[in-house]
Amino acid sequence: MHPMVKPALKRAWRERQTVQFGTMPAHAVMVGPVDTATGALLELFDGTRGLPLLRQEAREIGLPEGQVDALVKRLTSAGLLDDPTAGGPAADALRKRTGAFDRLRPDLASLSVVDPEPGGGIRRLAARRAMRVQVRGAGRVGATVAAVLSASGVGRVEVLDGGCTEPWDVAPGGLPAEAIGERREAAARQLVRRTAPDRPPRPAEYTTAPGCGEPGLSLVVVAPRDGLAAYAPDPADAADWIVGGTPHMYAGVVEATGVVGPLVLPGGTACASCLELDGVERDPGRARLLAQWRSGRRRALPACDVALATAVAGMTAAHALSFLDGELPASTGARWEVSLPLLEWRSETITPHLHCACGARGKSEGGHTPEFGSPHETMAG
Repeated sequence: MHPMVKPALKRAWRERQTVQFGTMPAHAVMVGPVDTATGALLELFDGTRGLPLLRQEAREIGLPEGQVDALVKRLTSAGLLDDPTAGGPAADALRKRTGAFDRLRPDLASLSVVDPEPGGGIRRLAARRAMRVQVRGAGRVGATVAAVLSASGVGRVEVLDGGCTEPWDVAPGGLPAEAIGERREAAARQLVRRTAPDRPPRPAEYTTAPGCGEPGLSLVVVAPRDGLAAYAPDPADAADWIVGGTPHMYAGVVEATGVVGPLVLPGGTACASCLELDGVERDPGRARLLAQWRSGRRRALPACDVALATAVAGMTAAHALSFLDGELPASTGARWEVSLPLLEWRSETITPHLHCACGARGKSEGGHTPEFGSPHETMAG
C-alpha cells in the first residue's frame, strides 16, 4: 500500500490541532487532535512511499512505533485515504493507457471523493470501460447525453434514432453544425468516437447484465427528440426491457419543462405502465389526452430551449453514471422536473401501481428517492 491523502479534498487547519479535509458539507471531514509531528507525517502521505518507508520516516521525526498504522487506519475509516497502486487489474490497465488516463483524471478525482475505499475511485472508473449503454434519441438532449457518457469513460455508447440531422438538432456538446444533412445515427456515432478518451473496448471486455437480451447492455436512456415521449412514455415501448430486466431511464424537454427520470429497475421500481395507470387513476381525462398525444398527427416542431436541454442532458448523464457506478441516484423511482423561467428543480415519487404487471408493487411499499450528500463527519482521539 502507498497511502495518499485524497488530493481532491482541499486541506486547511481549522485551528492548531484540527485539520479539515474538503470544503463542501457533503464530503468534508475534520480530523483532530493532530499534533505537530503527526501533521508532519500527514504531509508524507502523498502516494510515493510504501508503509515500510513511512514507518522509518515516522521514527526519524520522533513518533512512537505503530503511529503510521494507526493513522492509516484512522484516515481509511474516515474515507480520506487513497492508494495510487490499488484498484485491481482493470485499474492497472487504465493507468497504462496514459492518454485516456490523463483525460479522465478530473473524473477520477471526483470518484475518489465519492468512494471511501482506497483505490475505489479508479476501480469504478475502470469498470465503466466494460459497460454498454444505449441512448434512444439523437436530438439536443440525447446526443449530448451520449457524448457525456462517452467522455466519462463508458466503453460503448450506442445511439439509436432515425432520419437526418436538422439545423435544430445542433447543440453545444451534442451534434455539431457540420452534421446537418447527415443521418442522425451516423452523426451521433462520430460524436461518441470524438468524445471518447480511448478506443472502444473489445467484445470480451463488456459486462453482461443478468437477464438482459443483449450482452453487456447496462442501461438504456430514453431521450426522444419530442420530450413528450419521455414525460408520458408508452408502456409498449418498454415491454421488452421490463421482461428482460434491462434498467432504463427517461429524459427530455417538453414545451418549457425539462424532465429527468424515472430510472426504472424492472420488478423493483415503478415503470412506464405504473406511471400511466397512476395518472389515469388520478385524472380520468388523461386516457383521452394520451390517445391524442400519441395519435401521430402532424405537429409543429417541438419546443426545446438549448440551455434547458443542456441542463437536462447533464443531469441525466450524471444520474446514469451514478447508477453505472453502483449507486441509486435520486431519479430511481422518481421524476425530476425543472421549468423556465424560474428553473427550480422539483421531484415527484413514482409509486409502483398495484395492478401493473411489472410486479414492482410486490417488492416495494412505495417509491424510493435517495437523499443527496451525507452528514458532516468528525473524528476525534
